Amino acid sequence: MLRKNPGFTAVVVLTLALGIGANAAIFSIVNGVLMTPLPFPQPDRLMGLHQSKPNFASGAITYPNFRDWQVMNETFSAMAITRGFGYSLTGSGEGERVNARLVSADFFTVLGGGLALGRDFTRDEDQPGGGPVVIISAGLSQRKFGGPRDAIGRSLTLDDKSYTIIGVLSPGFPLFNSDVYALIGQWNGPAMRNRSAGLGLHGIGRLKPGVTLAQARADLDRVMRNLAAAYPEANQGNGATVIPLDEQLVGGVRVALLLLLGAVGFVLLIACVNVSNLLLARSTGRTGEFATRAALGADGGRLLRQSLTESTILAMAGGGLGLLLATWGTQAALSVLPTALPRAGDVTIDSRVLGFTLVVSLIIGVLAGLVPALRTSHTLHGQHAETLKDGGRGASRGRHRAQGVLVAVEMALALVLLIGSGLMIRTLNALWKVEPGFRPDNVLTFGLSLPPSLRTAGAERAQANLNDLSDRLEAIPGVVAVSLSNSALPLMAEDDLFFWIEGRPKPSSTSEMQMALVYRVEPGYLTAMGIPLVRGRFFTDQDDERSKRVVVIDEVFARRHFPNSDPLGQRINEGDGPLEIVGVVGHVKQWSLGADNKQTLQAQLYEPFRQTTGQPAGVDVVMRVESAAPASWEAIRRVVSEQNRQNVIFRTRTMTDVIAGSLAAQRFSTIVLDAFAAAALLLASIGTYGVMSYLVGQRTRELGIRLALGAQRSDIVRLVLRHGMKMALSGVALGLVAALGLTRLMTEMLYGVSATDPATFGLLAALLTAVALVACLVPAMRATRVDPIVALRFE
Repeated sequence: MLRKNPGFTAVVVLTLALGIGANAAIFSIVNGVLMTPLPFPQPDRLMGLHQSKPNFASGAITYPNFRDWQVMNETFSAMAITRGFGYSLTGSGEGERVNARLVSADFFTVLGGGLALGRDFTRDEDQPGGGPVVIISAGLSQRKFGGPRDAIGRSLTLDDKSYTIIGVLSPGFPLFNSDVYALIGQWNGPAMRNRSAGLGLHGIGRLKPGVTLAQARADLDRVMRNLAAAYPEANQGNGATVIPLDEQLVGGVRVALLLLLGAVGFVLLIACVNVSNLLLARSTGRTGEFATRAALGADGGRLLRQSLTESTILAMAGGGLGLLLATWGTQAALSVLPTALPRAGDVTIDSRVLGFTLVVSLIIGVLAGLVPALRTSHTLHGQHAETLKDGGRGASRGRHRAQGVLVAVEMALALVLLIGSGLMIRTLNALWKVEPGFRPDNVLTFGLSLPPSLRTAGAERAQANLNDLSDRLEAIPGVVAVSLSNSALPLMAEDDLFFWIEGRPKPSSTSEMQMALVYRVEPGYLTAMGIPLVRGRFFTDQDDERSKRVVVIDEVFARRHFPNSDPLGQRINEGDGPLEIVGVVGHVKQWSLGADNKQTLQAQLYEPFRQTTGQPAGVDVVMRVESAAPASWEAIRRVVSEQNRQNVIFRTRTMTDVIAGSLAAQRFSTIVLDAFAAAALLLASIGTYGVMSYLVGQRTRELGIRLALGAQRSDIVRLVLRHGMKMALSGVALGLVAALGLTRLMTEMLYGVSATDPATFGLLAALLTAVALVACLVPAMRATRVDPIVALRFE
């Protein structure tokens, strides 16, 4: 039967393939990111560990506190700690910067695996003076040594120090995108012994068998209370945060992915409605066939099975084609914005996706064929003789009503998707228009790993080297301003410090001190970033290690801490002596363009880079240039290499790219929703056009009689449009009501626009109405060309 109607079969299969394929693609992402367990033994027992503070729920853990957690806790079988790091890899081709993780010895023990070859770290190695050993990623082993087996026992030169490779990770290790894992206990320094220094350390732990999340949280809260009693200055007011590790990894995208899965479900429903309408229209043409079957003895159940069998075969064919589309669609979605999704490497078309596609195909086959099958069975019940006399040419009013209801449902679903897409587009536009507090145009930024030899050459020589580098970069043609910096990259890196204001009571403990974000920058930073100077002055070349210590604050700092006084000339203390406030600058969006105001830590202060103590292993560089052409990067690389061949540039980006990257999650949601909305609009318009064309064909005799009795062509157009727009407007009204409720689920994803924004609702309702009008107008115009004589020849 399907081979006899290849055109009809092709349209139905392609429609279902679009709906089922889109669902399979999004489900494969949801499956890989949210539903697939982490590839470790008993992943539900893995927890993320953090130290809560008055201003952060998930702050960094100090190293001494972590060591006490290991000893004093009663609910974890093992704990480990980790932080991001970076090494300059030399001695093996051109020098490069590699992403690294500093971990404690129990890191892979806590996970319960992760190594493909070699051995794990030992606790004896995880301390000052321990053997310099590393574990590397499968990718680095392949890139540098030709494969994991050839890497074991070889040496890597990291920051001019030789490390022995003792292990290689499994391909696709899911937690961090790092090439080198080294031991944190060998990182010896006073900060490691300071209970107030977080150092960006965060932990993971494995619960003992039978221990619940609530018990673990209560246990670590007890430990922190004991530590607060023992070390009140460092730990008063601090606590512990325990989060399931899988939730920690994907919590930020869970709501967005589930909303996308719901949205693509609407596309599938629209496709199902379209197919139902096609089958309903086709069943009218087959009324004579089914009447003959009934006359020959087929009962209602037999006719029902006949229709459902055909619709299920169509759906299975659409599901098979949809699975091919899903394979391509999943790859396309991940390639557009791979960084927007955690665990993107786990997304694949696996057995669960295949099972999902099979079940959906079967359900859609039944749903799409059920209404036409029941309608046909009901129509023929007890009246197949009359149907045979009529020749199967008629269609009942009830059948027309069924098609009208389906069109209205289709329009409603399409409008909900259109409004959701419109809200995301307006959110993205609003975020792009947010003033970040700096001018991102023509600003280049990169990290610079400095030669290890300079780190032990003395502070004076190290500072002279940095000054020389800064001068060389500023001398490049086309460069407007340059600044070396530390923790001064909005949307990329941050650092904070405790302080108190001189002349006011000094807090008795660290937990009672105020906190602010701190940026250590050179005099050219304000010009390079385009940050406005509000009052006073910014730094000059004279603000160096020999001059009076100064600081510049931002407007938020000034309003919060000096609401009724002039901050200029006031002094703050951050533990190493007083700093005089000499200027006030504009506030920058440090955390994100949209949610920055949700962060409790907002106040910002700037310190002169040349007054900071210590010899950094690397610095960040920001440069404003006249043109951000690639030639600028070539000149920068040349100058940096000429200054010292051991300098290693990494993470080269423009600030415009940084802003775009901060919007990756919103862009991903917007792109996918736009695609779904476009598909819904196309399917809805095709469905409306198809139904109206069918109805006009069914009313050919009626329209011919009207024309023969004197009806004008315009009367016929109005008659057809009135019927079609009644269905469409019913669907638009239903869609507006549904959207008012469903878009509230998107509230957390929106910025600068309400979930019930009247302009978005009104504009998109008008757009869908206009599309429906066009879809109805074409059959209406065709109806005016009916020849009354031809139409009446059937009577």
